[in-house]
Amino acid sequence: MIRAALIQLSSSDDPAENLPIVAEHIRKAKMEGAGFVLTPEVTNCVSSSRTRQNQVLRHQEDDMTLAELRLVAQKNSIWLLIGSLALKSGDPDGRFANRSFLIGPNGGVMASYDKINMFDVDLSEKETFRESGGYRPGEKSVLCHTPFAIIGMTICYDVRFPALYRILAQSGAGILTIPSAFSPITGHAHWETLLRARAIETGSYILAPAQTGIHKASRGRQRETYGHSLAVGPWGEVIADMGGETGVTLVHLDMAEVAKARKRISSLNCESSFSGPQSSES
Repeated sequence: MIRAALIQLSSSDDPAENLPIVAEHIRKAKMEGAGFVLTPEVTNCVSSSRTRQNQVLRHQEDDMTLAELRLVAQKNSIWLLIGSLALKSGDPDGRFANRSFLIGPNGGVMASYDKINMFDVDLSEKETFRESGGYRPGEKSVLCHTPFAIIGMTICYDVRFPALYRILAQSGAGILTIPSAFSPITGHAHWETLLRARAIETGSYILAPAQTGIHKASRGRQRETYGHSLAVGPWGEVIADMGGETGVTLVHLDMAEVAKARKRISSLNCESSFSGPQSSES
């Protein structure tokens, strides 16, 4: 049994402004008994302006948010998932990395994962996103073994690609993390359904801390995100929903429930081969 805490934020485009807020939420989660704490996607900086990002983002080795949150994890002796940080990557084309970190109780980086699937969509004439224009996609799925569970790391738009979660679960993951900054349009329509589906398909706990609200911006248009950080059990039941408010919520994770769900429906181990599809013309 592990007590996990989801942190819901409304990060601005100023990492220095966001950092003390995040650190205080983590300390609060620890005081309430959490041993595993999770923050949302782009914890350090929510921005739609590439100019602003170039001003405030840093490479991993120079990033103050990563350095400080490693110390916070160490001082509080917790496992910490930094949902993701926007970081300079050193790529010739100038694109950033959207990178998730799992920090151990000793403050060490135990695993990191770069978001694979980029949010390139046209939701309406006024709302389009081209994440691949600013961020380079990752190429590797990532697992991390901890004393309480094997954790499979993903980020936000990855949730629409179920094969990734199946592979992670088949490789041993019992907890799947999906830190997010979901659009309100797609959030209202798809967020809970997608998260519950990933839990049901894999018999895993889904932990999805999220950004929420209208994000303060010093440059470029303000972004709005859906919130509703969710924890979903391995049978597909929602065990926590944070709504639209920032803050901390705690859940108990019993890994025996993962084994129980997978025993009841063993779809991870039963996969029929097939060919096709075949095309027929009338």
